[in-house]
Amino acid sequence: MKPQGRPFILVTTSFPISRDGSEAAGGFVADLAMSLSLRVPVVVVAPGTDERVEEWSGSLSVHRYPAPAQALSTLRPWHPRDVWRILKVLRAGSRVTRHAVRNGAAHVLALWALPSGYWARGAARQAGVSYSVWTLGSDIWSLGRIPVVRGVLARVLADAGQRFSDGLKLLEDTREICKAPVTFLPSTRNITTSRAEPIRHTGPYRLVFIGRWHENKGIDLLLDALSLLDEQTWSRIESVDIYGGGPLEADVRRRAGELAVLHPVRAHGYLAKDQSERALADADFVLIPSRIESIPVVFSDAMKFGCPVISMPVGDLPVLVAERTGVCAADVTPQAFARAMTSALSNGPGRYEAGLQEMARRFSNEHAVVPALMLLVQAP
Repeated sequence: MKPQGRPFILVTTSFPISRDGSEAAGGFVADLAMSLSLRVPVVVVAPGTDERVEEWSGSLSVHRYPAPAQALSTLRPWHPRDVWRILKVLRAGSRVTRHAVRNGAAHVLALWALPSGYWARGAARQAGVSYSVWTLGSDIWSLGRIPVVRGVLARVLADAGQRFSDGLKLLEDTREICKAPVTFLPSTRNITTSRAEPIRHTGPYRLVFIGRWHENKGIDLLLDALSLLDEQTWSRIESVDIYGGGPLEADVRRRAGELAVLHPVRAHGYLAKDQSERALADADFVLIPSRIESIPVVFSDAMKFGCPVISMPVGDLPVLVAERTGVCAADVTPQAFARAMTSALSNGPGRYEAGLQEMARRFSNEHAVVPALMLLVQAP
């Protein structure tokens, strides 16, 4: 039966437009919206090529505000042309948010704090409804360092009815800014694919990297680490598939090509969500060589496929990995990551099975995230 009542409004700067796999956190927001729409009507305010309304289902609609194809977070506020683009997005997002909320809302949830939280705060106050904010690392660790912006961020968070963070360290830093309680809520996607075969207990193993080819994601560190592996470790590797795209693309493709002369390394483009799932379903280990990270979505995806990870010791990964769901490098260097890869491949993925099952339950939309958010709609 179609859900009835006032809609749950999601306000976000991250949502699929082309659905080619480049939307990063937007894939999670789309999955969340669809899961919520099975229980309550949902309206998503999201970026698009122009201002329009898209009906995704009988209980889910997407209200687009015009935004450049380039992510808002990558625009340069000191560049005159980018300043104009930023101002246009800010005005359009605020206008579409106010229109969506004015038409009736059970609750407004901002993903993420700025500018979505600022839009949600203004629209919710005008309509007399409650709003909540969910923070990402870019909110707190980037924007939160700018003095004037930090003050705006603090007010947006402090005035919210509830505050969420998708990382454990991020939660502490968010609480420090707003001086109010914050709840951990993981950003996690729905998985529709299952493994074609169980995780293998003997090698050689299939390794996969899925992410942006950007310095923060450590793709250069991964390529350095691969070049340091000895022949005994390579004998345990069937393939290393590197998926993604971004500012380091030319360098990644060149270096992967050089490695491929002697070893089974392949660089591919972005993956759509279903393709990403199939890649994870075929993998034995997921590589997360990031320099900066909270809890990447690919981590929770890996947990759902029972696929251990090899990660750098950044963000919450040391706590979440801790030899239960894979191997964490000792420090953020190619040498340490190469040693972590050698250790993981020596152990084999079967060693981590119990920890992976526990973590998969913790990072579940159906069992963790959606029930928590439904309490916002049901609150008086």
